[in-house]
Amino acid sequence: MRRLLLLLPLFAAAPAAAQDIVVTGRGLSDRPGDRAFDIVTIDADRIAASASARLENVLADVAGLQQFRRSDSRSANPTSQGISLRGIGGNASSRALLVLDGVPQADPFGGWVAFPAYATDRIGRIRVTRGGGSGYLGPGALAGTVELDSAAPAAASPLLASLAYGSRDSIDARASASLVRGSGAATLSVAYARGDGFIPTVAEDRGPADRPAPYEQASVALRTIVAVDSATELQANVAAFTDMRDRGTAFTRNRSRGADASLRLDGRGAWGWSALAYLQTRTFASQFASIDTARTTATQSLDQYNTPATGLGARIEVAPPVGTGNDLRIGADVRALSGRTQEFYTFVAARPTRRRIAGGDTRTTGLFADASMTRGAWVATLGGRVDRWQITRGMLLEAPLAGGAALTNQHFPDRTGTEATGRAGLAWSPTPALTLRAAGYRGWRLPTLNELYRPFRVGTDATAANASLSPERLTGVDAGVTLTPVAGVSLSAGVFRNHLSGAIANVTAGTGPGTFPGVGFVAGTYRVRRNLDAIRSSGVEVEARGTIGAITALASWSHVDPRVAASGAAAALGGLRPAQTPIDQLSATLGWRDGDRALSGTLRHVARQFEDDANTRTLAPATTLDTALAIPLTPALTLEARAENLFDTRVEAGISGADIIERATPRTLWLGLRFRGG
Repeated sequence: MRRLLLLLPLFAAAPAAAQDIVVTGRGLSDRPGDRAFDIVTIDADRIAASASARLENVLADVAGLQQFRRSDSRSANPTSQGISLRGIGGNASSRALLVLDGVPQADPFGGWVAFPAYATDRIGRIRVTRGGGSGYLGPGALAGTVELDSAAPAAASPLLASLAYGSRDSIDARASASLVRGSGAATLSVAYARGDGFIPTVAEDRGPADRPAPYEQASVALRTIVAVDSATELQANVAAFTDMRDRGTAFTRNRSRGADASLRLDGRGAWGWSALAYLQTRTFASQFASIDTARTTATQSLDQYNTPATGLGARIEVAPPVGTGNDLRIGADVRALSGRTQEFYTFVAARPTRRRIAGGDTRTTGLFADASMTRGAWVATLGGRVDRWQITRGMLLEAPLAGGAALTNQHFPDRTGTEATGRAGLAWSPTPALTLRAAGYRGWRLPTLNELYRPFRVGTDATAANASLSPERLTGVDAGVTLTPVAGVSLSAGVFRNHLSGAIANVTAGTGPGTFPGVGFVAGTYRVRRNLDAIRSSGVEVEARGTIGAITALASWSHVDPRVAASGAAAALGGLRPAQTPIDQLSATLGWRDGDRALSGTLRHVARQFEDDANTRTLAPATTLDTALAIPLTPALTLEARAENLFDTRVEAGISGADIIERATPRTLWLGLRFRGG
């Protein structure tokens, strides 16, 4: 980062003759064939209007896009924050592909998303593609793709800073600076948040062991862009974050840290092309506690003291000239992941007696092509990729700290395989006001290192890993219609059907108290990660948005009916719904803006869902209202008031084996100032 900061004086000294070169900070243009797919775009104004100013809550504008649990990144366990779409369930690993400026963002070890790493004021656009098989951006897009684009330097304010104080002694501070000079640009973003937190356990289930769950989080990102010539642009990104959370009792602290770096070179001449290389580093630590029945005392049960992980990758893409109305993208990518969990466990007299090390490496190497053709009112698109995957160096070592022979010393066989995936779509626009579309797709996802090798506990429940897990594979179809009756108003509706074969789930295999393979003693429920026969999900999605004068309205509704198909050890799950999957999700926003004055309200509803795979623990439905108000005090200074969950609705996020209910964020009020300098 210090070296990149040294580039800033170069931009300031750039010659005036270079002013006609415009740096964009974006990759190649959007693909014309995207018209055939179900895509929702969230622009910078909507991102900035979020009451929580957190990325995961911004994404909730797209109904059906969900995390594994309802909690956000202030109180959730970081390992539960995988994202998915279209009701195909999850087990905390992401089943949707999230990329930032083309770089995959899922944790290299566990597949979850470190949401505190993304200050929303540095995000310029979000594009959510529902439906799998988007091999153009890489493997892993089972349920869809979420593309984050950094804010374009020319569109960003030269200086933007905000400071807000909120409920429970919370602070949210952000600042960003943008410098555009001649043929170069640079943006710097910093963010800091902290709070004393709320007590996650609901009031009627609390005991003396329960306490508030504080958090402290920070991020920094530097982006530099240099126009090499009129058609070639170099983009360099570095970012880092730290995230500390408590889960509401003693011995439940989590710590995540990470740093990313990437270089992308884009050419926009007759032959479009892009070359990308990136590096991710992550480290994660987490403590776990055992709580007695009366919830009077908490004793440490596990200390996951270090989980280092690394992601390394590269991508090259070429867009040759193929004639008017045609578009072709061909390329290759590689992504190599490595990670190990290091843990102390089996505590006796408050001291650990055993140590566990588990992890391995994976690699995917792929070739892809994506083509589209526009002929009058018709757009046809066809894309596909072939991937070669490897799972290597898998191991699980468990040994007593006092010395002696290892309790477990397993080195799992290396495995390889090949996957072919793709998608096809057709769109027809007989008039500018009407578009009909249909698509079919097939996607796949490799098990994460966490799923393959790491057993884990949540309260009195325990889940064993499974080094023999196979990749997940999804096939699906969707169709829809978009109406644009007048400028600024659109309504879209679609239907879909997905079939996820080999779905990885935490399958109930026993009930404690007792000793079980892979985890040892369990007082609650014992589960094992397994490939289910399938999850079948069909549903309806509706989007509406419109701007008339100063009024803007947005609405999104998702209705899904997912069911598990299972046999063998998981036969009891057949016909049930996947865990943590609501039938209905709704988000609706009504806003008014006049210059810097703004007022908005966002209503969200999530239907009941089951905590567990056996559908025995039910999380109640919840409806919340968020509001945001902005009042300019001077041309540069704005007063902001925000409210999350204004009516303090109880949003149930989890139920432990002892039937202890955990809630998500209660009512949170914010008052702050925003400064915009020109």
